[in-house]
Amino acid sequence: MCGIVGLLIKNPAMRGQLGSLMVPMLAEMAARGPESAGLAVFTGELPEGDRKYSLYAPAWDYPWADFEAAFIKRFGVEAQIVVKGNHAVLTCDEPADVFKHWIKEAFPALHVLATGRVMDIYKDIGHPTDVAKRYDFSKLAGTHLIGHTRMATESAVTPDRAHPFTAGEDFCLVHNGSISNPYMIRRKLEHQGIRFETDNDTEAATRFLEWRTREGDSLEQALERGFKELDGFYTFLIGTENKLALVRDAFACKPAIVAETEDYVAIGSEFRALAHLPGIDHANLFEPMPEELHVWQV
Repeated sequence: MCGIVGLLIKNPAMRGQLGSLMVPMLAEMAARGPESAGLAVFTGELPEGDRKYSLYAPAWDYPWADFEAAFIKRFGVEAQIVVKGNHAVLTCDEPADVFKHWIKEAFPALHVLATGRVMDIYKDIGHPTDVAKRYDFSKLAGTHLIGHTRMATESAVTPDRAHPFTAGEDFCLVHNGSISNPYMIRRKLEHQGIRFETDNDTEAATRFLEWRTREGDSLEQALERGFKELDGFYTFLIGTENKLALVRDAFACKPAIVAETEDYVAIGSEFRALAHLPGIDHANLFEPMPEELHVWQV
């Protein structure tokens, strides 16, 4: 049992409240997953060619200044780095393959959580309310986000196994449920040269769906293909640079509820995650049907 939350702000005037509206949602879902938590937030797009790298360090006293100095020495440019405890977001114009190869060789203790032009990721072990305070989730601003509270059932409780999972650029997924054929999916993708970082079943689903979009499928087509390829019980919430997508499997035994107003689209595993939102009394509330795609555009 895990908790998922999602929020897409339609009204530009409310995008500065994205984090403060989300934190109570995450806190309400803590009972469904008290072991770890995380979120992906989609902010303003960077200039063409620039990338953001979300990084996780093994300790809160990690020497980020040494890392920044090494980056400048290697690439010859100033680093734009924002540090929050043991997380940091580095912005630069280095391609992902070059940067990731360098960081793996020079700083193997650092973990690259995400890459993209609009997405930042923070995730860690601990109670969701503590994680939210640790990384100042209430101060986050942007267009949309997805979050997760985890109760582990099939892999260890570690920061890299917390959700959201990412693949490619600006693509992430949170999951309530279990995939019963993750190793079959892994073998299929490994033959395509795709590498895995954990033994978590959600990583298999994330990499499969992102792979299909790189192969030319739309997000909707990838999710339709997932109904045939991904076996198990699941509710998926997916974030991309300009979309928020929600889908449940054919049995739809993993809960989800949606509230939509003129100002926002909000998603939670239970209604109590949404009850505090402004205008909720007049929102269009519904529970997605089995294998029914819901995709919202930013």
